[in-house]
Amino acid sequence: MKKLLAITLLLGCSFFSYSQFSNQVGIDEHLGDTIPLNLTFINEQNQSVTIGSLINKPTILSFVYFDCPGICSTLQEGISDLIDKSDLVLGKDYDIITISFNYRDNTERAIQKKANFITKIDKERATSWHYLTGDSISINKIIKSAGYKIKIAGLDFIHPSAIIMLSPKGKITRYLYGLTFLPFDLKMSAIEAQKGISQPTINKVLQFCYAYEPEGKRYSLEITKLAGTFILIIIVTLFLVLIIRRKKKE
Repeated sequence: MKKLLAITLLLGCSFFSYSQFSNQVGIDEHLGDTIPLNLTFINEQNQSVTIGSLINKPTILSFVYFDCPGICSTLQEGISDLIDKSDLVLGKDYDIITISFNYRDNTERAIQKKANFITKIDKERATSWHYLTGDSISINKIIKSAGYKIKIAGLDFIHPSAIIMLSPKGKITRYLYGLTFLPFDLKMSAIEAQKGISQPTINKVLQFCYAYEPEGKRYSLEITKLAGTFILIIIVTLFLVLIIRRKKKE
């Protein structure tokens, strides 16, 4: 009985810790919701623009911060590769909005960052990939409306990796998770967004960003989280086995 109680307590603590982390970081999908189109941000030309003024076709929305030592650059590279490989034309079939969720980021940093990821894109199309910065109020409102949850970790952030497809009216129609994306998924998402159709996400493989290897500027696999999940599964299995055995003895 004592062993069963100990396992129960351990299971409860593990589940509580996992739930607490999950509640702090990740994405709560707000499919069908419309992001606040009146929010104001600063674009690469140092001009004040509203989100609504930038959206008139299917639009990819992504969140990053410019000093990210982890997956933010990889995510933007994934978007750049997607633009290059897709038969959809940026600026004609869809637009992209990338917003920094670090209010300390400025226009100069936005210009520098954008320049790194538009090398495969001609200048005319590159103008349809908007890099925005803003104050903490606007940032908090936009990420909250998208269900995008981050956690401050010193000077860095822990955050999910995903792009969000918006309809021409700013309605959230799909979430695509990961660092790389298939042209087919973009095409289907753009068609759905054009029609204002929201589709549930089948694959929710969230990848988190944190300065685990700041010197190498690489994103390392989160062994701790995977190990914790594996241990939790083992604990649940053992817990059920003990209950079954106890019932058989009775």
